Amino acid sequence: MTDYSALLQPDQGQPARPIAIVAKSGFEDWLSTQPERVRVLVAANRFAAKPGELLVLPGDKEEEWSVVAGAAENPGVWDLATVAAKLPAGTYRLADGASCESALGWLLAHYSFTSYLPKAEIQPERVLLTSDPASIAETVRLAEATAMVRDLVNTPAADMGPAALEAAAAALAKAHKAKLTITAGDALETGFPLVHAVGKAAERQHAPRVIELNWGNPDHPHIAIIGKGITFDSGGLDIKPSSGMRLMKKDMGGAAHALALAKLVMEAGLPVALHMIVSAAENAIAGNAFRPGDIIASRKGLTVEIENTDAEGRLVLADALTRAGEEKPELVLDFATLTGAARVALGPDLPAMFCNDHGLAAQLSEASVRVHDPVWRLPLWSGYDDMLKSDIADVVNSSESGMAGAITAALFLRKFVPDGALWAHFDTFAWRSAAKPGRPKGGEALGLRASFAMLKGRYGG
Repeated sequence: MTDYSALLQPDQGQPARPIAIVAKSGFEDWLSTQPERVRVLVAANRFAAKPGELLVLPGDKEEEWSVVAGAAENPGVWDLATVAAKLPAGTYRLADGASCESALGWLLAHYSFTSYLPKAEIQPERVLLTSDPASIAETVRLAEATAMVRDLVNTPAADMGPAALEAAAAALAKAHKAKLTITAGDALETGFPLVHAVGKAAERQHAPRVIELNWGNPDHPHIAIIGKGITFDSGGLDIKPSSGMRLMKKDMGGAAHALALAKLVMEAGLPVALHMIVSAAENAIAGNAFRPGDIIASRKGLTVEIENTDAEGRLVLADALTRAGEEKPELVLDFATLTGAARVALGPDLPAMFCNDHGLAAQLSEASVRVHDPVWRLPLWSGYDDMLKSDIADVVNSSESGMAGAITAALFLRKFVPDGALWAHFDTFAWRSAAKPGRPKGGEALGLRASFAMLKGRYGG
């Protein structure tokens, strides 16, 4: 992984190329302060301070030069990512100083996934100086957590099975002196029967398991962070078409978010008792795969009739939610690449957020705006509970109607949410289909920074 700490340094007056960030509304004022040679160069290059524009300006001496970059009227995380991606290696400082927020974009402009490219071109190191040294550590941690999600999601399913998710959790547990618990084999079949049912058709090296990490003072408020870890989703016997299967290595994106958020919580030392749960399984096809029409008893005791084997993510989350409830958490967050319906409704950039408490939803929405990590609330519309009725079991896992798919999936999960707990569910894409500055095509963290900002606000002061 890129050493992000080397790319963001305190400004102690060391030599650096200055960067002026100019919005279009302030362009004429900035231009009026520049010498004639700069005004001519600006005109010749038709630079107008539009977002994404960048111009190198000569200085008084041959070796002196600076940079002016256009930006949005309300600069956010990604303005500096655009700048950093276009600059050569070197050390730079912003004329007005670099905030934690903008510096994050600078760092993430250096991200690339090259694990399978041994001859990949090495990224030039562009160091940014900041006049806010107190923000460096957290900015670096946010960049590392984002890169962690991207790396995990980008890794092919052959190398990112349940055992690899366990290894990632074990590394976190070791680094932060947390307790790691793994449930697999016969214990999984009896203790987490829905997880076992989904994952039992996979080959032995990709056998299902539930991964739990406990950290923090048990006297502190208990919170649970849960991730869907379907390491590859064929759809099961309700098999996906090849086009729908192509990106299914990313179906463990919820687990990647849970691991990264747990990492942020532990690194920040938030005063909470953290319980992270990842339900890890491959939804494969074999003679022992679970079938449409099967009825499976969940950890909670509710019986689930299988309407569609491709609605497996909610099954593995259901047992995890039940397990979380046994520790009496006051707050539960879960992340899952759960439904195509959420993408139809909101597109790839906006995770659908479902929440059982208006206050918590408001905190998450406010945090998402503040840290430029958007989420969008959809309703837990109880009127659609009837879509999940079964004639022969407590509930079906998928509605036959095909309507309100993201909502009915969230309503299914709500049946397993701990009594009295605040709960938010993120139906996230965890993927970027087209590259943008600081955000290459591939795995992506969506809703991660918003969730951490909310947790800091509630528990971190």
